[in-house]
Amino acid sequence: MRKFFWAFAVVALFCACSGKNAKKQGADAASDDAFVEMSVKYATGFSVRDSADIRLVDVGKHDHFALVRTDDAAVPEGYTKVKVPIQRTICMTALQLSNFTILDAHDVVKGLTGTKNLYNKDILARVKDGRIVKIGMEGNFDTEMVLAANPDVIFISPFKRGGYEPIKETGITLVPHLGYKELDPLGQAEWIKFVGMFIGKEKEAQEVFDGIEKRYNDIKTQAAKSTTRPTVFSGEMHSGTWHAVGGKNYLAQIFRDAGANYVIQDEETAGENLEFEKMYALAANADYWRILNSFQGDFSYEALKSSEPRNELFKAYKERKVIYCNMKQQPYYEITPVQPDVLLKDFVAIFHPELVESDYQPTYYRLLK
Repeated sequence: MRKFFWAFAVVALFCACSGKNAKKQGADAASDDAFVEMSVKYATGFSVRDSADIRLVDVGKHDHFALVRTDDAAVPEGYTKVKVPIQRTICMTALQLSNFTILDAHDVVKGLTGTKNLYNKDILARVKDGRIVKIGMEGNFDTEMVLAANPDVIFISPFKRGGYEPIKETGITLVPHLGYKELDPLGQAEWIKFVGMFIGKEKEAQEVFDGIEKRYNDIKTQAAKSTTRPTVFSGEMHSGTWHAVGGKNYLAQIFRDAGANYVIQDEETAGENLEFEKMYALAANADYWRILNSFQGDFSYEALKSSEPRNELFKAYKERKVIYCNMKQQPYYEITPVQPDVLLKDFVAIFHPELVESDYQPTYYRLLK
């Protein structure tokens, strides 16, 4: 009887331990399957709602996606099911590509519209050896190349040139990426989280963005200590029109956060086309002039005057305070959407050099020599 008792106790103990381990393993498995918590703080183009086994992502007003781990997951009416993490995709813009670059996720990118003004050596190598295919430009896509990329989803910019009808006929899910519409620098960068949710890198995206946010706000706080606020304007004449950054644009916000006043105060527009006379009336006496272009060779004050003789009338031209970045020499659009903190510090170093370290070397913008 005593032997039977001890045998029963051992079996019971074993079963109890096994049960606990099973419960623990089950909890761990459930934890592994659960979505990493995601919040949206600055971006206005997407929102996220989570439940136990499904993540609802709303993009703008008209596009709704249900991110799921399993094919048999039920999704609400009006939502397009996307099994995540996706393994293959196509990027339509450099801004989208910047999200994959900063998340070290080039392996997921299987197609691009083109490589103009792209400098990333890894991306160029992948295009060269065929791991990434070029699908043509918006409005003139090569459907065969799209199919060759075999994407799970395609990230698109729906308010640009479009031409997505042939791609829609393939049945591939199109996911709008509206980062380019964000008017807050941190809002644009926060689309890292959007891409992270699709590729299974939510945690990494959150950590990367937290770093960007902290650096940006630290620099902004430092710039606010300045007792002076210079004025700045932006752009150039092209084909008889000056496309001016509006007061609501994310770049205008970076100027303000860097401790400067942008000459266009209207915060209702992100951009507008002006005649030279109108821009001159606004910016004739501005302290600084910001220019971003793709100039073949070394840009100069002589080149700026040659492109439009009246440019020499601006105070910023006369006093040699043109802030310049050449996209032929810098990977501007392919990475700066996720580096607003770097852009901000470049501008602070120009507007308020006393607020940055004396040996600071700008990354993108510097005074034109």
